[in-house]
Amino acid sequence: MIAAVFYQTTRGVSVGIVIPLEENRNPQASITPLMDLVSQDMLLVNQLILSKTGSDVQMIPEVAKHLIDSGGKRLRPMLTLASAKMCGYSGNHHITLAASVEFMHTATLLHDDVVDESDMRRGKSSARKLWGNQASVLVGDFLLGQAFRMMVDADSMGALAVLSNAASVIAEGEVMQLAAAQNMETNEDDYLAVIRAKTAALFSAAAEVGPIIAGAEKPVRDAFRSYGVNLGVAFQLVDDALDYGGSKQALGKNTGDDFREGKITLPVLLCYRRGSDQDRAFWKDAMENGSSSDEALLQANALMEKYGAIKDTISRARHYGQIARDALAPLPPSAHKDALLDVVEFCISRVS
Repeated sequence: MIAAVFYQTTRGVSVGIVIPLEENRNPQASITPLMDLVSQDMLLVNQLILSKTGSDVQMIPEVAKHLIDSGGKRLRPMLTLASAKMCGYSGNHHITLAASVEFMHTATLLHDDVVDESDMRRGKSSARKLWGNQASVLVGDFLLGQAFRMMVDADSMGALAVLSNAASVIAEGEVMQLAAAQNMETNEDDYLAVIRAKTAALFSAAAEVGPIIAGAEKPVRDAFRSYGVNLGVAFQLVDDALDYGGSKQALGKNTGDDFREGKITLPVLLCYRRGSDQDRAFWKDAMENGSSSDEALLQANALMEKYGAIKDTISRARHYGQIARDALAPLPPSAHKDALLDVVEFCISRVS
């Protein structure tokens, strides 16, 4: 069993909290096969991204470049490239759509950090911390505009419909999350609805537009859509677990940020539902009243261990990961298919 050890200093005493993360983790899980298969296309995607961040308004390329260069793996555009190639596509529009997907993702990160008041993004100061909230929102809007221009350039009404719908769903998810913020009466179904909209919608669209431009039949499109949405849910659930049981490097921001921001995630919901009256009073105070000191975080981590919240969150992630694998199972074998299946395990195995 792999565990995370948290050391906090409270009144001069170092305290360690050990939270079991996952059993039977696959240490060989890797995104490298996918990266290798799409490496040449990704060079073109990156070139297009750089060209589309250009503007006579100096702050726009500065803010965009800060986030784009901050080390993300660009998994979502790689899904677009791989799904298109897996379906036999031989044109260039998958490059344009992959860049569009990455711009959509980058725009949502800029907006998310403003809403969440986050100071860190992928281990670096967030754009809002450096340039302020207004610049982050407006540059995010610029990137969304560029994304839609590229969707039009791809000359596929089907792809445009899927990606534009995803943009709308993501915005709905943001509002849903805002409405549920600091509300301990949120249930697990409500929370899953938020992450399906806020996170999984773009994974789903990124995977589906490849077969669309390849002219694939509806069952193939449906398979990739299911793969993407369930991969996205699994990905977000792992992020939820990492905030309480992971590393800053794996999460891309400070661990404990969700707790400090009063963000209600699945591990919190599980602890709250399973806890005693005293435990529930702690969570209500921490989440609804902002009582999120280092000492409170220690108590939260202890409750996560006591009620198995991290372990069960990862178990749920594995469940959705298996649905993603099963979605691609009927499709013909190929190197791209194997790489996409590896991605599922890689996303879940980020907990270490």
